[in-house]
Amino acid sequence: MPALEWYRRRLALSQEDLAHLAHVGKSTVGRGESGKPIRPSSVRKLAKALKISAWDLQQPAPSV
Repeated sequence: MPALEWYRRRLALSQEDLAHLAHVGKSTVGRGESGKPIRPSSVRKLAKALKISAWDLQQPAPSV
């Protein structure tokens, strides 16, 4: 997921912090940030923790 790291850093969260908020493993966050596939249920949990839609999370990272 191209935008996962961007949104996580925007909120000043570590991978571990985001994993805790989303109730997923830290390795799930790392896999998502590196572009490896993760379960749709995990995508939804991560998006909810970041307060964005799952669709937004799977789009290219926003440019600033």
